[in-house]
Amino acid sequence: MYGLLRHLLFRLPPETAHSLALSGLDLANRTGLLSALVPKVKPLPVEVMGLKFPNPVGLAAGLDKNADHADALGALGFGFVEVGTVTPLPQPGNPRPRLFRLPEHQAIINRMGFNNEGLEHLIAQVDGMRYPGVLGINVGKNKLTPAEEANSDYRKGIAAVYSRANYITVNVSSPNTPGLRDLQFGDSLKGLLAAIKEEQRIQHEKHGKYVPIAVKIAPDMDEEGIRFVANELRQAEMDGVIATNTTIARDAVAGHRLAGEAGGLSGAPVRGPSLRVIEGLYAELGDRLPIIGVGGITDGASAAEKIRAGAKLVQIYTGFIYRGPELISEAVEAIRTLK
Repeated sequence: MYGLLRHLLFRLPPETAHSLALSGLDLANRTGLLSALVPKVKPLPVEVMGLKFPNPVGLAAGLDKNADHADALGALGFGFVEVGTVTPLPQPGNPRPRLFRLPEHQAIINRMGFNNEGLEHLIAQVDGMRYPGVLGINVGKNKLTPAEEANSDYRKGIAAVYSRANYITVNVSSPNTPGLRDLQFGDSLKGLLAAIKEEQRIQHEKHGKYVPIAVKIAPDMDEEGIRFVANELRQAEMDGVIATNTTIARDAVAGHRLAGEAGGLSGAPVRGPSLRVIEGLYAELGDRLPIIGVGGITDGASAAEKIRAGAKLVQIYTGFIYRGPELISEAVEAIRTLK
């Protein structure tokens, strides 16, 4: 059924199809049709970052930037749902077209640019949702915020969502906000991690609960960069790391008519680069800091290999676009065989 639906949706412009698909999911969920159509995912409980997940397969940030559809997405059987990236103030993102499909490669290129309705809107949506599962909220900085003030934007995001999130993700790896990826390196990363932990301590005392914070990194790092990031995350006592975001490399899609489009490449081409980063992180961190693996998961095998490489959880996004809800169960069952 999803194959037919995808065929119809892929005849539409990507952003139009995205909005239509999510609106359809909402309608199916409200009418009870969704639960009748989507097979139940068998439990595979896991505890990570002090949180209990019904299964280790989650939805990556980016699909539901404003938390408008978390109830319907959560009903598909994900072990957790991550919404965002949200910035302190609303912003329109980059000009259209900014989303491109590469079906031959099971890939997508996007240069959305953190388009979202801002913290106030997202908080209102979260406060009204019925989704009972593990909710992650991904925070970023506004495009017009100077790099030297980036820490302030992240602190605003953490403070605003702290009481509502089960965990928070700090996104420093999108290629679509100028200068953002520079925050992954050197003194910029050290300063950001210190600011994150300080804000976490403040909110912990204010709300009387500890909400873990993970940092999402890019796949475009060399071995030295991976070691540096791992060491800084460990020293800062971060709660987790998400590896990885989209790639700016185009080797895997060279020659494709859309390969020259600016933005981050996701889907099957990121499978190898993401796995390399996970393996590098695990070599440095072991089990001292949990890794959430994301990038290029298009079937059960690609989900299981990330767990074998050292990830404790995985997330899907582009693979979900191409495969539909069956990918969730397939990934869970593949991971179950490793237990």
